[in-house]
Amino acid sequence: MFSKLSVIAKKFEDIKESLMDPNIISDNEKYTKLMREYKNIAPIVEKYEEYSKCNNDMKEARELLESGGLDKDFKEMVQSEFEENKEKCEKISDELKILLLPKDPNDDKNVIVEIRAGAGGEEAALFANSLLRMYSMYAESRGWKTEMLNENATELGGYKEVSFGIAGEGAYSCLKFESGVHRVQRVPETEAGGRIHTSTVTVAVLPEVEDVEVEINTADLQIDTYRAGGAGGQHVNKTESAIRITHIPTGLVVECQDERSQYKNKDKAMKILRSRLYELKQREQNDKIASQRKLQVGTGDRSERIRTYNYPQGRVTDHRIGLTLYKIESILNGSLTEIIEALNTADQAEKLAEAAEQ
Repeated sequence: MFSKLSVIAKKFEDIKESLMDPNIISDNEKYTKLMREYKNIAPIVEKYEEYSKCNNDMKEARELLESGGLDKDFKEMVQSEFEENKEKCEKISDELKILLLPKDPNDDKNVIVEIRAGAGGEEAALFANSLLRMYSMYAESRGWKTEMLNENATELGGYKEVSFGIAGEGAYSCLKFESGVHRVQRVPETEAGGRIHTSTVTVAVLPEVEDVEVEINTADLQIDTYRAGGAGGQHVNKTESAIRITHIPTGLVVECQDERSQYKNKDKAMKILRSRLYELKQREQNDKIASQRKLQVGTGDRSERIRTYNYPQGRVTDHRIGLTLYKIESILNGSLTEIIEALNTADQAEKLAEAAEQ
């Protein structure tokens, strides 16, 4: 591990030097690429330097202890310093192992979140609205920006489906484990008998990708326009501004009617299509290695039931890691940090175990 760290430290110094080169500074593409690499390596190098200092302090203390001739008080002080640095080195070593784990190349990307009502009719559509609110409030708490991309609302204020973008540093790294089936158990307002209903909502979190990352042949697209419509006559347009794009090779269909401009709707629909095609490609690659993973926290399988929100008990349970929190109200108000950190920790632990086996 430490030979690898010294190579990374050397590379870091080379990048730092390159970033001061006028030729690099004037080349926006090269500068941006190097700056991104610099930013990714910096935490590793900082932690490695911290380890090196701590390790040197520990060695000096050991040499003093081995030299002998120390009076009792001084020896106790040096021994204490040695133990303290040894413990600190072990802790930093564990942190370095996590930092050296292969990073998901999508972690720093913005995301497109798609929420669809599943089983449960109107009750599922209403919970889809609750999840939209939850993610929007979480994004707001992080200082991220949200943008509505497409919505299919119901008469009672729910959503059959809704797509929105979240732009912010590390958005994908925080939200990538939200993909899957979210189950809600509660008594609907329309239920006279007070019986608990179980409904489901499907969430898909897609990394937003650039044109260069996904090549789309225009000949593979069927683009249809139609008049936008919505619940209660909302967003009804007299012009055909709504867009439906069908990607013929895969059969993927994307619709967008949120904007009154056909061009804006087309732009948003293409953004969603690129992300879906990218995810499809990723899923095919992940399927090849998924069988080797035990926990599979990050498979992103849309058919996998990942979480239950139980209103009567005030309970939220993430089934992948067995985490149960009795704070449903604060979670649905966007307090997702505890769940997100637990999922990331579980994923890191699994990857560390895999690395140890290899």
